[in-house]
Amino acid sequence: MKSGLLEETAVNRGEDKMERFIIEGGTKLEGSLSVKGAKNSMLPIMAASVLNCGQEDIVLHNIPDILDMHVMMKILQSLGAKVNFKDNTLVINVKDVDSYSIADELMTEMRSSIFLMGPLLARLGKIRVTYPGGCSIGERPIDLHFKGLEAMGVKIREEKGHILASAPDLRGTEIHLDYPSVGATENLMMAAVLAKGKTVINNAAREPEIVDLQNFLNAMGAQVRGAGTETLRIMGVKELGKCKYRIIPDRIVAGTYLMAAAITGSRLSLKDIISSHLDAVVAKMREAGVLIEATEDSLEVINGELKAVETLRTLPYPSFPTDLQAPMMALLTLAKGTSIITESVFEARFKHAAELNRLNAKILVEGRNAVIEGVNKLKGADVEATDLRAGAALILAGLAAEGTTVITGIKYIDRGYEYIEKDLQKVGARITRI
Repeated sequence: MKSGLLEETAVNRGEDKMERFIIEGGTKLEGSLSVKGAKNSMLPIMAASVLNCGQEDIVLHNIPDILDMHVMMKILQSLGAKVNFKDNTLVINVKDVDSYSIADELMTEMRSSIFLMGPLLARLGKIRVTYPGGCSIGERPIDLHFKGLEAMGVKIREEKGHILASAPDLRGTEIHLDYPSVGATENLMMAAVLAKGKTVINNAAREPEIVDLQNFLNAMGAQVRGAGTETLRIMGVKELGKCKYRIIPDRIVAGTYLMAAAITGSRLSLKDIISSHLDAVVAKMREAGVLIEATEDSLEVINGELKAVETLRTLPYPSFPTDLQAPMMALLTLAKGTSIITESVFEARFKHAAELNRLNAKILVEGRNAVIEGVNKLKGADVEATDLRAGAALILAGLAAEGTTVITGIKYIDRGYEYIEKDLQKVGARITRI
């Protein structure tokens, strides 16, 4: 798919408000699936391509064909970049990037657009943006981004709903994050690689996607150390150049498919993954009675009798990820006994509970806690996806439910899963996009 075809393709997939998934539940899954690149790695890495100071291309492999990727493509193109996408490979040339202003409609489509702040400040010394959008899952303030950038010499002001920032002299410094924010850590990393001197980021996020961004930046010639630990050290360099890079597999997609197998009592193997990235997820699934065999680059659900988990709390990596809370809730609706989930990251990330209840689940939400009483069976119904991971949870529940489930709002699902219905069809699911 070439960039000129972007408007035709970013498509007609999930964009039509009438588009929906029809699922005939009760079918076992069987076989194996491969997992494409991580959405949460791809987006900051695409943004970081702006830091290329040369004339040659950045080539990114294992890129998932998802709506968020197409939005980031449009943003880069609006800044002057040339971007081509074909066969899960992106070719990006940023030699003509000279715009520091991102259109409001692009910023509001996707929260990850905020990742352009660091790279554009490092490259052009200024940026003009509005506040980012994305899924409605609760407050996600960007004050940590601002605080860190200001410590590096960035001047930030707000004017008529827009953020105007300038950095005439971007300099390294020591930063302590009040919370290990993934987005703030990544933005500050990208700003620091071309800053003068050394930057130290304390209480940094430790997610695998942080390590992936470090490896990409270093492949371009940066000097970043410490990703995966609480302290990052970045020595600024004068310029970065071309590289070819392969994005890590998406651990959230992998976890979703593991839970799809578990909720349907199926046997399913996942390939092309990094199983250690899912250690906390696998541990909690095993606690819930799921039998899983692991190797370094594969995981296989053998089956098992689902049982309740006493407590499940979402926390930053390496703990259980908030992005898999909704699919795990769907799984626990069929577990014997009563489970309790505490959502510690986003306060409004239980909207899927009401939709799961329409499928015969028994879930009571009290603030940041959800109490799930396991039921014998789920029943098909009409439901609506309210955000990306909520949509995935509804697909899982639909796969296990008796009868027909109709899911609307599937544009959210397409933001993070590459043709999820096609993957599931490969292993026997009866799911159709209408």
